Amino acid sequence: MPTDSITVTEAVVAVTPSAMHPRHDQTFPALSHTEIDRLRRFGVLRQFRDGECLFETGKPGPGMFVVLSGHVAISQRDGLGYVTPVAEQGPGQFLAEVGQLSNRAALVDGHAEGEVETLLIPPEGLRALLIAEADLGERIMRALILRRVSLIQSGVGGPVLIGAPTSADMIRLQGFLSRNGYPHHLLDPESNPEAGCLISRHSAGERDLPLVVCPDGSVLKNPTESILAQRLGMIGLAPIRDLYDVAIVGCGPAGLSTAVYAASEGLSVVVLDTRAFGGQAGTSARIENYLGFPTGISGQSLTARAFVQAQKFGAEMLIPSAVNTLDCARSDGAFALNIDAGIQLRAKAVVIASGARYRRPAIDNLSAFEGRGVWYWASQIEARLCAGSAVILVGGGNSAGQAAVFLSAQATKVLMMVRGGGLAESMSRYLIERIEATPNIELMTHTEVVSLEGSPQTGLERVRWRNRTSGEETTQAIRNVFLFAGADPATAWLNGCGVVLDKSGFVVTGVAPAGGNGRVASALESSVPGVYAVGDVRSGSVKRVGAAIGEGAQVVQALHRFLANIDASSH
Repeated sequence: MPTDSITVTEAVVAVTPSAMHPRHDQTFPALSHTEIDRLRRFGVLRQFRDGECLFETGKPGPGMFVVLSGHVAISQRDGLGYVTPVAEQGPGQFLAEVGQLSNRAALVDGHAEGEVETLLIPPEGLRALLIAEADLGERIMRALILRRVSLIQSGVGGPVLIGAPTSADMIRLQGFLSRNGYPHHLLDPESNPEAGCLISRHSAGERDLPLVVCPDGSVLKNPTESILAQRLGMIGLAPIRDLYDVAIVGCGPAGLSTAVYAASEGLSVVVLDTRAFGGQAGTSARIENYLGFPTGISGQSLTARAFVQAQKFGAEMLIPSAVNTLDCARSDGAFALNIDAGIQLRAKAVVIASGARYRRPAIDNLSAFEGRGVWYWASQIEARLCAGSAVILVGGGNSAGQAAVFLSAQATKVLMMVRGGGLAESMSRYLIERIEATPNIELMTHTEVVSLEGSPQTGLERVRWRNRTSGEETTQAIRNVFLFAGADPATAWLNGCGVVLDKSGFVVTGVAPAGGNGRVASALESSVPGVYAVGDVRSGSVKRVGAAIGEGAQVVQALHRFLANIDASSH
């Protein structure tokens, strides 16, 4: 992907810490001398001269700094050279956010103001501290999370996306960064002269847009998610270990649950996902029937907590990383996962948690409008496009119901279409009642979309649908269609590896493998010993968040048993 470097005169924008951080005391707590003494065994002393950089945006952070003397100025910086003060931290305060749990690139700059002495706690020491010092670790973890939230909400740092806010590729990149909890902001060339000048300098045409100006000043032209992630330091170029105890493919609720329980019990864990943590559940606007959250919780909030929790216990996250093939030959005693950039990852056991995707109905030219009016999730980004207009939502499950209620707050009308006679067979009762009570949601039973009309330049413009009972067809000007119908398993990467799938492509589990010498497979084990399946990708699973999390916890016992057996046989 072509890149260039730009230089823009630096501008400093003054923002008071209290304005940026309404929960300032929790975001920037001060540690007592006694508490600092408890932390010394986890780190090493480091001194810095006046003006010296402790950490820099876009470069791997060395860990958490505890300030012993002096002061450190923290600021956000974007690729255009704009700098925003975040805070000044002094003795007793610590410098880090959740990215330092796993050697991620820093999101802010830190410079010494005068002579500074610190205690540097590297990522592995930080993880050990959070576990060993429970009360103190809780305060530190809360601060790390709140700092990331503040950086995202500030809307000033991180990469700058330049282009039309409604373009398909802008929405693609914005969605990728948002779902991964990465700070960024947009500039529209129609209203921002600086954005227009940058496009004139760096873009040869529409195919180059959007431009992404990274914090180091480099410019990416309409990058893929993988290239953007690598440039921002969201992911390394290679796995950390030569051999993991378990590789988990998929970072939805089932994969996250497996990672949390496996890593917390001492297994070396790597988690891979093609796009972001959370899976389909991560796109849910509100989940109200998950245990322990009586007022509901968004899918991203729920899965983001699990994502941080897994890293706390040492799970390594490789996102985005697509697993292209799985080699089950175990010629050297390990499974081989072939991922992006020709990298091969080795693990003693594999957990398939790649989930299922909403089905693509047989509609002519459907693919031409994906990302241009046809959506398979409903986040704030897509909802913004629907303001003041009617939308169509296809599907009758819980995810469809949550999306319909969410979109009804923005759209003038939500036409909810299902092929069957109602919602009772596939949707929780509380959601049905809410839909019935929402005046601008119209349930249309025995109805299916049959045609989409528009152009690549303008996107979707009109939709035709048919009543399956009467045969009557209707065409209406609709610019956004949300598809939440059916589920196709994400198992293409398993072709040829020996894992048995059912007729619909879901992973069959609990069946004794051929030639297994009477060996009984565990309930979550596939036809290949050492390969397990959890969550929506498993044949016969209950397609619910709670069930997926339960299976992720359950499979860890089987992993321990399998790993103990292969370790015993190798001696």
